Amino acid sequence: MSVMASVGGQFFLKLGALKLASLNPANTIGQILNIATTPELLIGLSCYGLGAIAYILLLTKVNLSIAGPSVSLVYVFSVLLGYFIFKESIPLIRLVGLSFIICGVILVIWHK
Repeated sequence: MSVMASVGGQFFLKLGALKLASLNPANTIGQILNIATTPELLIGLSCYGLGAIAYILLLTKVNLSIAGPSVSLVYVFSVLLGYFIFKESIPLIRLVGLSFIICGVILVIWHK
């Protein structure tokens, strides 16, 4: 639940960021106001908040040594989200890195 909420947060933050103009010193205050009033950005921040609550609840049941590394799956899902939704490319080296993350999580949570 925590991972999915964080991925949802990244999705909405990206949607909101696409609505913002490029930042420069002249429009910093305006950008901050735009961030505070862009619905997608507020939804994204709320998703992160829900993800944090879910993570805290998870920590009451699971060891940090398992929960912490498992959260790195957010990186994997974020890259897939970027690829499928935002049409971002995934270079081969990034795929290799993602495979290391997945293998690492499997090794961390593996029980005999």
